[in-house]
Amino acid sequence: MEFTEVMETVGTAVDASGVAVMVVGAVIGSAGFLRRLAAREELTGSYRRYRQGLGRAILLGLEFLVAGDIIRTVAISPTYTSVGVLAVIVAVRTFLSFSLEVELEGRWPWQKRRRAQEPG
Repeated sequence: MEFTEVMETVGTAVDASGVAVMVVGAVIGSAGFLRRLAAREELTGSYRRYRQGLGRAILLGLEFLVAGDIIRTVAISPTYTSVGVLAVIVAVRTFLSFSLEVELEGRWPWQKRRRAQEPG
């Protein structure tokens, strides 16, 4: 097996891991949400926790997908065109990651966490 074939296989395996993370996260999050609904927990809080869990699974899966793209682009075909396509893909996924982070945490990733109760 040649180097490019190995890198293509590794990149595909990392991509598959990213998809698996998202699917498993969605299944686990959905099961937890349904369990909380069956236990008659508050709908608003249950829904918020469901969205946060699902968002975290998507963020982690996106990180794997970006890693797979980097492996394939840099190791297999490092042309200006492929690097440009990779840059666009990374930019779109980074935007999605930032958007999800803002949605989940209510703040930009570089901002400090707010304390639950500010004194005074």
